[in-house]
Amino acid sequence: MTNMDAAMSDPGASDNDDLDMVLDPKVQESIGRSLKAHYDDIVSAPVPDKFLVLLAQLEATEQRAAGASSDERN
Repeated sequence: MTNMDAAMSDPGASDNDDLDMVLDPKVQESIGRSLKAHYDDIVSAPVPDKFLVLLAQLEATEQRAAGASSDERN
C-alpha cells in the first residue's frame, strides 16, 4: 500500500504523511511552464466587447451614484 493509498483509506491519517510525496523537479518545471503559457495566453487575450460595454455601464452608474451622493450632502 502506498502512502497515498494509506492516507485515503485512513481518515485519521495526518497531513504530514503527504509530505513524503515529492514531484520530480523536471515534472515541476514542465507543469510550471505549461501554467505560465496558459496564464500568458489569458492575460494577452483581448477583452470581449460585451465586457467593455458592461464595464462602461457600471462606471457610468457609479459616477451617477457618486454625483447623487455629493448632491445630497450640499
